[in-house]
Amino acid sequence: MNIYSTAILISILVYIAVGIFAGRKVKDVEQYMVAGRQAPTLLIVGTLVASYLSTNTFLAETGMAYGVNAGGWILFPAIATAGYIYGAVFFGRYLRRSRSLTVAEYFGNRFESRRVQLVAGITVVIGIGCYLIAVTQGSAIILSNLTELSYTQSIFVAWLSYTSFTLYSGSRGVVLTDTMMFLLFTGVSFIALYAILDLHGGWLTALDGLVSLETKPDLTTWHGIVGSGHEWQSPGDYLIWQFTVLIAWSLVTAISPWQSSRYLMAKNEHVVMRAACVTAISIATIQVVLFAAAATVNLSKADIDPNEEAMIWAAINLMSPLLGSLLLAGIVAAALSSATTFLSLVGFNVSNDILQRSNENDASALRFSRRIMFLVSVAALVISLTFEPQIFWLTYFAGTLFASAWGPVALMSVWSKRITADAAFWGITIGFFGNVIPKVLSSSGIIDLPSYLNPILLGAASSLVTVIWVSRRTVISDGEREFRRKLHVTPREDVSDRETRKTLCFALAIGLFGILATILLTLFYVIPYQRAIAVPGADLVIDWLSAEALHAYGWSVLFLPCAWLMYRGASRSYDPSHRKG
Repeated sequence: MNIYSTAILISILVYIAVGIFAGRKVKDVEQYMVAGRQAPTLLIVGTLVASYLSTNTFLAETGMAYGVNAGGWILFPAIATAGYIYGAVFFGRYLRRSRSLTVAEYFGNRFESRRVQLVAGITVVIGIGCYLIAVTQGSAIILSNLTELSYTQSIFVAWLSYTSFTLYSGSRGVVLTDTMMFLLFTGVSFIALYAILDLHGGWLTALDGLVSLETKPDLTTWHGIVGSGHEWQSPGDYLIWQFTVLIAWSLVTAISPWQSSRYLMAKNEHVVMRAACVTAISIATIQVVLFAAAATVNLSKADIDPNEEAMIWAAINLMSPLLGSLLLAGIVAAALSSATTFLSLVGFNVSNDILQRSNENDASALRFSRRIMFLVSVAALVISLTFEPQIFWLTYFAGTLFASAWGPVALMSVWSKRITADAAFWGITIGFFGNVIPKVLSSSGIIDLPSYLNPILLGAASSLVTVIWVSRRTVISDGEREFRRKLHVTPREDVSDRETRKTLCFALAIGLFGILATILLTLFYVIPYQRAIAVPGADLVIDWLSAEALHAYGWSVLFLPCAWLMYRGASRSYDPSHRKG
């Protein structure tokens, strides 16, 4: 064993030990599925970030920044993270009020409908199941590159690792190990950026080198490398794709089961609101740091194939053995953290929402949930061994299903007085197939969809139209109406002047983050980039309306309204003086 595999092995053993320790305190299904609803802000942030940032970010997206588009991935406003803000304000805190064990159960209770709960549970199994396959295969790719294990053997090792500390402890162990992994890969991401930039003379020098990189022209422009033979045919094509995907992912971060379900474990609603703010800032920052580091790797080696292995190559070849081993342990942690969340969610939905056994005592229900979890993990292992890895596209395929199938129904379940159980059922069903069918036909080459007809948009639009159309032709029951009314009753224990002031500080931090991001991107990307592409000897005149500059301004345009929304939502709901007025 070398230092890299040793570091990974030690970290995995630590996670297993923590999972076993946490599992010893799990006595009932509520502790197993929602960690007893006592998780503080740090643990909710840890599990939100760790479940979102996986092999897709550390391998696939960094590969895109390395090989195709550094400028776009670094500069483009973090639209996806805005979903945490409006998701917490408009859905997450109300989901917690429902006291459900899963999001699918929430839908079933909200609409007094077993079939709504069932169809929601099935979409979770399909969508999150695909995501679980992606992170399992991503983990195997890393392990097979760092050890003498074959790819197949590495799949077994990855599967055994995340199954061993998820099966026994459930959500209680997941939130603890996720937070440990979050702290690890956050720290090593910054260390990696510093080490790689230091090797190439700092960021400004590195950016000059990237701008003049002959093998990858346009890598540092906002649109990256486009044209014939590439993924995007024109800058406009890339822009439409990026906006569409990021808006869809903002819905994913707002309402998807592997994100919103984390709020079910929160200690109170202030934790939900604060965690959403910290998570949005954390993910946006980590992504920019990783993309900048991956792009800079080009200055040492511009022909890494496949692109997804850029950060693995950098860890082994550009960093000291100690730092490189920490980075690789962090990448593995990102993969395993998502795998634990996905496995637990699929297992919970199969046992609680699809099979749904009743009249059981706590011990019997807990044993049943653990058995189902194990069977789900075995199914994931078999499927991972069967199909070739396609991490980037499989992740985007699976993740965005929920933007289409759940987006309209989730938000309207809280805010619409007219949505009915039939509308919810058909909205989820039509939205799911409205995304999947065009995506399958497009992927197989049967049809060719322009960027503005992305299957994500087609699915979401079909879901919304279906919900509106069916709601007009069906009737809301008294039980549905009463459940929704109770959702809008703020828990007394959360109405606190002291706690509200703390939450408002988190809201203000979002706005300050947007302003700071704009300033830093302008100083360290926009101006140096224009200086690098300027004609030698000519006077430098900064184009403050260039596409790169507009992207930098977009961070303030995005996060300042988010800050206002969070501030308004918290003050109106939890400030005693405001409520009395």
